[in-house]
Amino acid sequence: MWLNMSFRKASYAALVVVCLCLTVSCKFPTLDHLKPKASDKTQARAVSGLLRRLLGNRSTEFIVSVNRSLSNDSLDVCELRSAKNKIVATGSTGVALASGIYNYLKYFCNCHVSWSGKQLEVPSPLPQLTGVLRINTPHRFRYYQNVCTVSYSFVWWDWPRWEKEIDWMALNGINLPLAFTGQEAVWQEVYRSLGLNESELEDFFSGPAFLAWNRMANMDKFGGPLPQSWHVNQLYLQFKILERMRAFGMIPVLPAFSGNIPQGILRLYPKANVTRLGPWAHFNCSFSCSFILDPRDPLFLQIGALYLSQVVKLFGTDHIYNTDTFNEMTPPSSDPDYLSAISRSVFASMAAVDPDAVWLMQGWLFFSDPNFWKPVQIQSLLHGVPLGRMIVLDLFAEADPVFTYTESFYGQPFIWCMLHNFGGNNGFFGTVESINSGPFKAQNFPNSTLVGIGMTPEGIEQNPVIYELMSELAWRKEPVNLAKWVSLYAVRRYGGMHDNLTAAWKLLFSSVYNCTVPHYVNHNHSPLVHRPSFRLRTDLWYDPADLFEAWKLFMEAAPSFMSKETFQYDLVDVTRQVLQVLTTYFYQDIADAFGNKKMAELLTAGGVLVYDLFPELDRLLSSNQNFLLGTWLERAQSKALNEKEAQLYDMNARNQVTLWGPSGEILDYANKEWGGLIEDYYAQRWGLFVQTLVECLDHGLPFNQSSFNQAVFQIEKGFIYNGRKYPTKPQGDTYEIAYRIFLKYYPQAMKRLLQTVKGSPSSPSSAFP
Repeated sequence: MWLNMSFRKASYAALVVVCLCLTVSCKFPTLDHLKPKASDKTQARAVSGLLRRLLGNRSTEFIVSVNRSLSNDSLDVCELRSAKNKIVATGSTGVALASGIYNYLKYFCNCHVSWSGKQLEVPSPLPQLTGVLRINTPHRFRYYQNVCTVSYSFVWWDWPRWEKEIDWMALNGINLPLAFTGQEAVWQEVYRSLGLNESELEDFFSGPAFLAWNRMANMDKFGGPLPQSWHVNQLYLQFKILERMRAFGMIPVLPAFSGNIPQGILRLYPKANVTRLGPWAHFNCSFSCSFILDPRDPLFLQIGALYLSQVVKLFGTDHIYNTDTFNEMTPPSSDPDYLSAISRSVFASMAAVDPDAVWLMQGWLFFSDPNFWKPVQIQSLLHGVPLGRMIVLDLFAEADPVFTYTESFYGQPFIWCMLHNFGGNNGFFGTVESINSGPFKAQNFPNSTLVGIGMTPEGIEQNPVIYELMSELAWRKEPVNLAKWVSLYAVRRYGGMHDNLTAAWKLLFSSVYNCTVPHYVNHNHSPLVHRPSFRLRTDLWYDPADLFEAWKLFMEAAPSFMSKETFQYDLVDVTRQVLQVLTTYFYQDIADAFGNKKMAELLTAGGVLVYDLFPELDRLLSSNQNFLLGTWLERAQSKALNEKEAQLYDMNARNQVTLWGPSGEILDYANKEWGGLIEDYYAQRWGLFVQTLVECLDHGLPFNQSSFNQAVFQIEKGFIYNGRKYPTKPQGDTYEIAYRIFLKYYPQAMKRLLQTVKGSPSSPSSAFP
């Protein structure tokens, strides 16, 4: 038992008084106490290890050191110079050192590191530097992760994958990462110590793939119960994750208490001030309607301090903690005094354990519920915490910055964040003009309290170009020339200059990667990955002609670059995006044919889509290791100690990317375009849709969406429990598959563009109101 149960209610009352006094008397701090704890030597050793993993024997050509006195204002800096065919690099922190070296590798050696592969043909000898290359940042913090990322992307990771990711963080300058792994193990012991039994805990924790929303009080139980081996495994990982993050000089953000409690607390404390929320999303109260303890209740401070004291005891602390009290939930009162009291009490539970605590809060609530969060409500919540003891993540600033209408969060420090991706979907997307200018606008905003910039995607391992641009902007003093930047990106990603690839990337950057539609939310809306109906979205924010031309340029360059893993990935990805657009075209043809009662046209469009395009797409995706359903499922099952656990994890993994709930409560939100998933899930649904439409025409019947939904649900649920094993190794020749697809479908794409110029086909939405 970890816990010392010597706490007394009287002591908690005293702590409340102390924390309230702190709220009144605290002056605006500098946040200077948020700094690396590891020694300079430890941080230098961490970077040396990274370079060995990255460059092998070539790593000895870099002489590295950390000297924190290099920076006199808490802003990271790295200095590099040449000496006898070696590069001597000194950073103010390990992160500054690693990102400075990566800058050299990118811009002097044409090298590249990403989630989707590396290009590390380092010139020999190393290119010489003239004088001292000094790289510094105007941003105190560079934040990374969304509270959802841990479920959409990290959930099944082992230590080797985590090690790779932390290396990526260091190379890209991240110094403020979320560190949420293993927290359920602590909660288990806290609740056991309070008197909860095992069945009450099993009814509380959700399954691994849904823990992010369990933590945010959105849902419970579904996908569980969590096996004890899960707790042990995650705790082991957290120790290693924190050790490595801190070794680089990062400042990990640890979890704190939000008020979300198991129902069993009411058995132990029947007089506690607890509110039961309404249903979340489309879940009923079997899996949602969480119980929230009022932060003003003395029990809140008791549980919150008890939990955080154990977090600090186990994991140490860097004095910064995340919790989100009203994520996608409407508070019971809009009274300003109530909202101030709430945030004051939440912060008190942190300060009771750590007098130097800083609360990091996602600002998503202000965006997601603007009808509730008016200026007075926002200011009241923020001012319940001493100025400077809270940092707000302006979570979706590239599309809807909150700082602009809250006077820079009414004096609280904030971090400008790019959210970019919802649900970990595949699909090209970016807002390059917005992210290229946004951080600088925030910096120059009147009375700005900006203290950093960040990346907060719900899911990663997609669109690597956007994340490289965003991370690099943290070290820039002004916006980049986007055309020039992406041209250099193409050179280092593939290790050589090619006019076709430069032109292709310029086309992509000016179109599909430059969404300028106001307030656009990037879910993949393609009909390909959504349950068939006549109301699917077909709009695009870009001209598909630019995408098709980029595809042609990639195909022409392919014979010279197929040996590069980065090029292989991009060839698959751009072809995937083209087939996604073509799916929309065939969907429109299907809808038009059915609306006009043209059986031959319906059979042609439906047949090509279901029996050729989808199988070809599945073969293409299956040829690259980054697009395999089997890898996702294998990682999930690898966490299991026995067959029962393997089945539980397999269900979690399959359900998240499809039904997202027992009955499709958040259907297709986390959709993925993966080999295996196309064939056994999306293609099966579209096959039933076309078959149903043919039968309707044949019998003169209208299409009934409700009846179809019931029928297609059997396919969707069947996929989750089909038990099929999927390949975990690539199969087939990527170039041959892509070339065959190009020969068949490029003419189709050009034909459709010509038809669009002459006159747009009727949309499904207008044909079927």
